[in-house]
Amino acid sequence: MDGRHMQIGEVAARTELSLRTIRHYEETGLVSPSARSQGGFRLYTESDVQRLMVIRRMKPLGFSLEQMRDLLDATDRLDHADTADGAEREALLERVRTYEQDASREIEKLRIQLTRAEDFAATLRTRLDAAHPEHGAAA
Repeated sequence: MDGRHMQIGEVAARTELSLRTIRHYEETGLVSPSARSQGGFRLYTESDVQRLMVIRRMKPLGFSLEQMRDLLDATDRLDHADTADGAEREALLERVRTYEQDASREIEKLRIQLTRAEDFAATLRTRLDAAHPEHGAAA
């Protein structure tokens, strides 16, 4: 990390999250600005952006705010592994493994849904092509 600070608008653009969503995550304790400007503007670092990206990636997989908080706590503690003994470190790794397994299961469910949606769209295209063969040949 280069220590550069970004205002919330730049963070929103980089994470593709709305200002409102970022503020909500701050209110719920999932992320905190690393600093404030003299004018009171929130200032974020690259580390804060990466934290928001974890949250953004967890959301569509159905993870709750509490689960997000728990995973971020585990990864934060692993990042400061010098404070964790061997047993604590292994427990933290097991928490992260559990989230990885949960994410993999949700991804598989989404793949199945996507396949079904693609099959449905193909069925509709076939039906439309059969009803109007001249349109199907042009497409």
